[in-house]
Amino acid sequence: MTQLFPIRKTALLVTASLAIAVSGCEPAVRETDSPTAESPATDLTLMTTILPITQFTNAVVGDRAEVIPLMPTNVDPHDFQASPADVKNLANSRVLVKNGLEMESFLEGLIANAENPNLTVIDSSGGIATISNGSGEGHSHDKTTDHNHDHDHGEAGHHDHGEFNPHIWLDPKRAIQQVKNIRDGMIAVDPEGTEIYTANAAKFIAELEALDGEITNKLAPFTGKTFVAFHDFAPYFAQSYNLKAEFMVDVPADKPAPADIKRVMDTVEASNLKTILTEPSAGEDGFEVIAKDMGVQVSIFNPIEVGGPEAVSPEYYLATMRSNVNNLATSFGASTSTSTQSVLPLGAIRSVAMVPQRVGVRF
Repeated sequence: MTQLFPIRKTALLVTASLAIAVSGCEPAVRETDSPTAESPATDLTLMTTILPITQFTNAVVGDRAEVIPLMPTNVDPHDFQASPADVKNLANSRVLVKNGLEMESFLEGLIANAENPNLTVIDSSGGIATISNGSGEGHSHDKTTDHNHDHDHGEAGHHDHGEFNPHIWLDPKRAIQQVKNIRDGMIAVDPEGTEIYTANAAKFIAELEALDGEITNKLAPFTGKTFVAFHDFAPYFAQSYNLKAEFMVDVPADKPAPADIKRVMDTVEASNLKTILTEPSAGEDGFEVIAKDMGVQVSIFNPIEVGGPEAVSPEYYLATMRSNVNNLATSFGASTSTSTQSVLPLGAIRSVAMVPQRVGVRF
């Protein structure tokens, strides 16, 4: 298997029963809730992992290749379970595009079971300055260096993604580098598509640059201020726009402890926040109590980890980020006449419906 960037080694156990199940399967394509794509210009088949990577890959390849999302749009990446059909699809794919930074910690076992020596893995995080979990400091992520991931992440501020916070796509500046990495990876795999990949990437990069400029202007009055999100997805965004981010829990599935609630309440009071920001896949526990006790509102900052059928579109990323920034500006006290905010009435915050996956091995 060709790798444009080396895959990190993680400790994975994959049962033999999956391999047996896969060998007996008929060729299958995951039934997704994605819109039906036009026939690709080539027989090149790609698989993508998390939702933003599907969006960015669609922006780059256009109709040059078939893009098959590994994860359905309405399944949180933290809850994903691979199926034998996923392994079969990967066995028949030429390229796998991933976020990297251990966001997709299950991939090593999945790739091993696919037994596809022709598979090229494009790691979109190559060359991107990273932030260590529990740290606000960024540094260049050297893809050629083997980092030690045997750290104890049980303390506050750490979660099970690994050494680095993986949510690089929420910073449009870093998203531009991800798009460039996908473009370059596709050109290496399919040189005949160079002109298409280059033009498509340039168009989307221009849109990301425009988005970055809009965000910079809108958030400039709030430099140095702290906002509160539900889980630890915002450090890259905050760093990029000279803000500080506090969070309730490490990952969406966590339950906030009393100490978490107190920490968030202290932040809301110290920062004089008007709004705290939950997310589509989070429930109302914790934030509704804080909102009632402190007389603040609850709105949405969508980390773009789940969505509806339309979410595979690159335009969904742009629209969602603009909505996030409007909500964030309002949380700092921006006028609602210039910042359209999606405020949720108390008691109205509900989790996004998650579609149960086929019974399979949890990697």
